[in-house]
Parts: sequence; C-alpha cells; structure tokens
Amino acid sequence: MISISRLYCGASSAADNLRYGAGLRPGRKPVVVWNTTRRCNLVCAHCYSVSDNSIADNELSTAEARAMIGQLGAYGCPILLLSGGEPLLRQDLPELATHAVALGLRVAVSSNGTLLDDALAMRLKEAGVAYIGVSLDGLEAAHDRFRGAEGAFASALKGIRAARRAGIKAGIRFTLMQCNVRDVPGIFALLADEGLPRLCFYHLVHTGRGAALAGSGLDHEQTRAVLEVIIDQTAALHARGIPCEVLTVDNHSDGPYLYLKMCREHNPRAARALDLLRQSGGNGAGETIGCVSWDGTVYPDQFWRSQPLGSVRDRSFGGIWEDTSIPLLHSLKHKQEHVTGRCKACRFLDVCGGNLRARAEAATGHVWGVDPACYLTGPEVSREQ
Repeated sequence: MISISRLYCGASSAADNLRYGAGLRPGRKPVVVWNTTRRCNLVCAHCYSVSDNSIADNELSTAEARAMIGQLGAYGCPILLLSGGEPLLRQDLPELATHAVALGLRVAVSSNGTLLDDALAMRLKEAGVAYIGVSLDGLEAAHDRFRGAEGAFASALKGIRAARRAGIKAGIRFTLMQCNVRDVPGIFALLADEGLPRLCFYHLVHTGRGAALAGSGLDHEQTRAVLEVIIDQTAALHARGIPCEVLTVDNHSDGPYLYLKMCREHNPRAARALDLLRQSGGNGAGETIGCVSWDGTVYPDQFWRSQPLGSVRDRSFGGIWEDTSIPLLHSLKHKQEHVTGRCKACRFLDVCGGNLRARAEAATGHVWGVDPACYLTGPEVSREQ
C-alpha cells in the first residue's frame, strides 16, 4: 500500500507503523487475508477468488477456523483481514472475530456491504472489528453494472452508514478500470460528503475472473493520469481541513512515481517520502502479507492462487511461513536476486520490490517475469540519474 496522504501530505495514520516503521524487514510477521468463504451474493467481473452463490464443500468449519486463528495469534500476526467471497455470509463471523480480537489480532472486514445492516454492524462492533472496507467500483451506474446487480451501490452505501452508526471505522475500496476511472473525482466527493476516513484505490490484477479483463485495465498513460487526479484530490481534501487516509494498492510503481512528482514540485517532504518507501520495501508477498483460503490453503498473497505453500489443516501457519525449504518463500525474501528484465537495473528496486508477482506471472508465465503494470519510463528508473 502506498499512502498518498502520509507521503505527499504528511498526514499520519494508525497503520503507518506497519507500512513505514523502522526495521520492518526481515522478521515482521505478516498481515493475513483470510478468505472466509468462497460464497458471494454478487458475481463481480474482477473477482480473484472466482466466487459465486455456492458454498464450497471444503470450507474450514468453525472449529477449524478457530484453530487457524489461534495459529495466527501464536505466530504474532498483527492483523487479520476477513475477506471472501462475501465474509458476511458466514454466520459464525462475529464469533470468529471475537476469538481473533481476544488473541490480540486487529480484525478488519472486506465486504461488498450489501448485507450489512444495523443489527449485524452492532454485532461486529461488539466483536471488536476495527475496520470495514466496502467496495464501491464507481458511482451508482458503473458500480451496479460491474457488480452485476441493480441496487448494489445503494445497498453498499447503506452498509457503510450502518457501520458508522455502530461506531466502526469504515472506508471505500475502489478498483481502477477504464469503465470507472472517470468516477474517481465523484468518489472523492462522496468520501467528503459521508465523512469517511479512508479510501483505497486498487490497481486491477488479472487473476481469477480478472484474467478475462485484460483490455479493461488502464494503460500506462491512463494510470499516470489517474495517479495525478488521486494525488491532487487528496491534497485538496487536506487543504480543506478534511482528514482522510488515501492509499493505492497493488502497483508499487506508484511509490517512485509519487516521489518523482514531489521532486519536480520541490516538495520538502520528498526525501523523507523516499526513506519511508525504502523502509516499506514494496511488494510484500510471502513476507509481510499472506493469505489463507477458505479450504485452509496458504498462499503468498490473496491474488496468487497458482502458488500454494501448504495447508493449515496439515501444519501451523507459522510452520509453513518459516519453512525455508519451500523454494518460493525463500526466493521472495531475496527478491533482488531473482527479478529479471528492467527490474534488475531499476534504481527503485528497493522501493518497489519487483511489483506484483501474481500479475507478472499471469502476464508472462514466469514467477520472476516483469510486471507489465509498471508504468515508469526508462529515464525515470535509470541508475544514472
């Protein structure tokens, strides 16, 4: 995650220590995304987990899920993100959240928001859920079309408001695509109107159903253009005295791009921003982020379904994560020795970490191929700068 609000505007947030704290690597335990279920009440075109309205017969039971959460707590994972499918379809979700919080995990929920009402929001608040991120992939027309359900936008907005009434921090998750990029300023306006504290922009990853959307993502020039809009809109909100955390996710080129923009503008925070980006180190798959699927399979991150590492049904999460005999895990901890192509010569390799491996493999067929979403130019990445 690249925090535009922190790096560009100098506004700190509670999560900054996890992103930019000193001495993050090696040794930091991963944030874990748990795909609680494969079932979902929507059928979204970009779904990395290919979820639909059916229950997989191999989902972790309540008892198995409690045991898995116990493994994460014992290993020292700081955050558990309950995702899906649609996690609110799991009836035991409040119970499992309560268990995780009791073990010292910070619990967040990633939801489409359509099932979140006042009663459920209060149950999640009582369970100790700290944050709910609701997906809004555009304003009403674009969101409903993309999510495949009329009224999905209105229902998601009701869910966000229910979370706020219950006292849960809530924010928006927005996946950038050609069909919705024009709605970015409107999403910022919605953020301000609703008084929401957080907005995450995700770059499209072509895995799962997203593999069929190769022509729907932004090209390099469009990506650069929308980053300018996001940066400018974030700065405008902060200039108006509206505090908000704005982040971009899944394209670590955003960090160097932001730094170079700050240098061109003679922003006094530019050098500090570069230091923080280097501390973060970019792509954290297999290091600072991990994933447990609905069947207990462990992956390097939630998008990388082609690279299973083991199962919590067979051994502990920590035992898998620390296993140096798993070649991929070992190589992910030494990325600079394995990246290929333009990444090897890039002066921002220690900032980006080679970008998103799941997208690189999907595009090239090779784990260490070059991520085609990198939009930095040759002169920008040259070590001769």
